Amino acid sequence: MAHDGQTLTQSPVLADLLGTAAAALPEVEALFAQGRETLRAAVTVGGKLSNAALEEHQYAAHALAWLATYTEALRQMLAWAGRLSDEGRFGETEALILQIAFGEYLNQIHGGIPMSQGEVARLQDLDLSPAEPGAAARSLMAQGNSVAARARLVALMRDRRAEATFGATGLDAELEMIRDQFRRFAAEEVAPHAHDWHLKDALIPMSVIDKLAEMGVFGLTIPEEFGGFGLSKASMVVVSEELSRGYIGVGSLGTRTEIAAELILCGGTPEQKAQWLPKLASGEILPTAVFTEPNTGSDLGALRTRARREGEDWIITGNKTWITHAARTHVMTVLARSVEGTSDYRGLSMFLAEKTPGTDETPFVDPGLSGGEIEVLGYRGMKEYTVNFDDFRVKGANLLGGVEGQGFKQLMQTFESARIQTAARAIGVAQNALDLALQYAEDRKQFGKPLVAFPRVASKLAMMAVEIMVARQLTYFSAWQKDHDKRCDLEAGMAKLLGARVAWACADNALQIHGGNGFALEYQISRVLCDARILNIFEGAAEIQAQVIARRLLD
Repeated sequence: MAHDGQTLTQSPVLADLLGTAAAALPEVEALFAQGRETLRAAVTVGGKLSNAALEEHQYAAHALAWLATYTEALRQMLAWAGRLSDEGRFGETEALILQIAFGEYLNQIHGGIPMSQGEVARLQDLDLSPAEPGAAARSLMAQGNSVAARARLVALMRDRRAEATFGATGLDAELEMIRDQFRRFAAEEVAPHAHDWHLKDALIPMSVIDKLAEMGVFGLTIPEEFGGFGLSKASMVVVSEELSRGYIGVGSLGTRTEIAAELILCGGTPEQKAQWLPKLASGEILPTAVFTEPNTGSDLGALRTRARREGEDWIITGNKTWITHAARTHVMTVLARSVEGTSDYRGLSMFLAEKTPGTDETPFVDPGLSGGEIEVLGYRGMKEYTVNFDDFRVKGANLLGGVEGQGFKQLMQTFESARIQTAARAIGVAQNALDLALQYAEDRKQFGKPLVAFPRVASKLAMMAVEIMVARQLTYFSAWQKDHDKRCDLEAGMAKLLGARVAWACADNALQIHGGNGFALEYQISRVLCDARILNIFEGAAEIQAQVIARRLLD
């Protein structure tokens, strides 16, 4: 498809790039469908999905999850390119991103998809014999992700440094206006201070939180009838992306409210909605999610924290951990076991537990509440805490929905939005890593020329830009599904799974470009690397996320 050192987009087939990609996609979809049916046969016992068999075939199940994620990612990249082409906005940068993405991901599908640094998902894991790719796929695999293509993309990126993203996102003008507003805020109010907050392990100043409240961050998706703006999940994605590009801690402040508001909107009584949502929307109150326990991790159904009735109120006893922003918040969404005689998710209830905001020195001041800070590598701006409940009193009216035993179901309803938002945060962190790496590669001179002039450095930068766009389009699609009242737990999970891996890869490669300086605490990339690492763990660890995706595919 290319010759004499030309990139694919410089050759005469540029006009047919979309057709070539479109011709290659059905082969990937067929491989996925075949792999799913093969695995389904292996994990089905008596006509039903067997948990024991699924665990036995866990590696294959996770390989299927990654193959499904790649299939959907390529599908959304092709849809993105098609929309841009229809609008007359599919330029050389976008064409290079598309061809490199297809070239690389097709090669990985046939050769092995990296699930982590030491784990590769191969077609053989799904008992699939790699078939000879068709002509379109062969062309893309052979020449789509060439050294020349990556070099040309980086040259275009250097010329487009002033633009918000490398390549058109495909979003409408209103969403891009929102992006510009929060990009400016992050550049002016967040990025200059983020590294100092990180190094000092300092809480994000209340002045920044107050400004976010004034800008409507906390009420972004809350309906207007409850004091919010009633905007789309897509707007939440864009805001989270740009704020996290400045600092993941700031980008994550809205996550607390997003989770709490979703819980109340989906499961609260009319009185609870009227009481809590306007205050959440305005930022008058800040919430925190209190779910995880020391010995349960992802196994939420095994929670031991207890809630018992005492008169009209509830008394909570137990220990929680990894509670983000616990000190300064006003309300805790607490998952606790209230139904006697239960030992699984059916006995869990959700409580809106009011608390008094504390300080850095004294994080917990209410009777029956104690705990302390957990020192962490990154993600420091809100801090992590253990929280101990010792006969802590919660008003009877603050049982979410007014019905016991609904807590796990209520929490499940929030996972789509939470994972979409986490994918957006991952994109922001990845973009920050790329920003820092490109700037350093242009400024740093070695052997008489800037680092960006070396092919290995340019290749790293190009792949960052490509994978960021891939993760971005998958995330935008999941948000679109949510905004159109379509089930999107699968798409949201895929976006989070891929986005977290992309963020870590971008941060790691960006630090490598910095060389020894990247290992020095004074350089921002050292912070970004630490921040990126958590994305593969919270809101569903990568392994749990792959398991959830696989189960959903096989049901």
